[in-house]
Amino acid sequence: MTKVSYGWVPGGPPPVGQQHTFAKHDVLRAYLNAYVHTLASLPQQEVLRLTLVDGFAGGGIYRHEKTGELKLGSPFVFLDAIREAEVAINIGRPKPLKVEADYFFIESDIDAFRVLQRTLHDRGQGPRIGCDINLFNGKFQDHARAISAFIAKKSPRSGRSIFLLDQCGYSEVPGALIRSIFADHPSAEVILTFAVDALINFASDSAKTEGILRNIDLPDPLNGRTFEEIKTSESDFRFYIQSCMYQRLVQSCGASFFTVFFIRTEGHGDFWLVHLSQHPRARDVMTTVHWSHNNHFIHYGGAGIDMFHVLGYESARDSDFTGQGDLGFLFDDPAKRASVEALMRELPQFIFANEDGVSFGELFRSTCNSSPADSAKYKEALELLVRQKEINIVAPSGARRFRASTIENGDLLVPSRQISIPFD
Repeated sequence: MTKVSYGWVPGGPPPVGQQHTFAKHDVLRAYLNAYVHTLASLPQQEVLRLTLVDGFAGGGIYRHEKTGELKLGSPFVFLDAIREAEVAINIGRPKPLKVEADYFFIESDIDAFRVLQRTLHDRGQGPRIGCDINLFNGKFQDHARAISAFIAKKSPRSGRSIFLLDQCGYSEVPGALIRSIFADHPSAEVILTFAVDALINFASDSAKTEGILRNIDLPDPLNGRTFEEIKTSESDFRFYIQSCMYQRLVQSCGASFFTVFFIRTEGHGDFWLVHLSQHPRARDVMTTVHWSHNNHFIHYGGAGIDMFHVLGYESARDSDFTGQGDLGFLFDDPAKRASVEALMRELPQFIFANEDGVSFGELFRSTCNSSPADSAKYKEALELLVRQKEINIVAPSGARRFRASTIENGDLLVPSRQISIPFD
């Protein structure tokens, strides 16, 4: 069973971090910034209460594998991104907004934990430990209930929080644990890593594999088929197993909305970066982040609403890192065009299937999980369908919508023949 892990030694040099780790941190940073801006959109709002949880925090510092540059880890991504977002959102704001964030950093390895403590102190965060920064040496599973109680007391109605569960491998975060987070906190979000290639390489029809899958709440990921049968009969068995397992994984976690992207590492196989939430807006914001950071992830599925939802990052294809420009199928302009064109072909079937039409919000909610597109691309496709006179978009007031930028969740999408235009 292959695991990617780092070794922190108190007083020693930081371990080497691979480029895909920092790509993942870039996405986390961008998402946290967008998250704060989304939640603080009302100008009269004065306080935003959040809890940020890093369940596998590590030692908080690395050396880049290629450049040797010191790079800070995910705890500092949390701290810096929230501080930067608070500063940015208060520029020109008539009423200042304060982000009341509490941080929980959990690390099971005692050496890594001590390095994290030292790194926090060295970077001026020591006085915050025991105040808004909470450190725990132990397993996330063992501290999850206490953290959940803290969140419930701080934010009793929504439980607004983000859990980063960047596990080493695939066996440390049972689906039941994530289900309990969502059951307790309806506004919680989870970002989970899952070493899917390591699991596929290890998996067999043995009792050991069966026990591991049962422990992480994936008892029958292949719909009754066996690993041996699939590995010997499917021409692309790895892709087939991934397509089965991602569906079982999100079902096990109990999330209503999700994105499943994969990162391709060098020498360690693919792993998933899974974003789980209960709200389509959260899913949309994360998808938009991936489009805006199009050097980080590559998608291998379809472009519309019938894709196999697996998206990937390869450090060798990251032009920010290599300076070699765009390579592969990224979230770039050709992918955008393909997505809009596919949506134009596929969305009408959902609109024409409803005699009374369907709202934009419901259309997006019911199809977004299986598409790489964000809401902006849905709206662009709908604008083009209006231009082609295939559909009409009607606001609750009765006004017609013609531009993507004006489409709102409550607008009704109907086949064009259902609209009678009065003439004076």
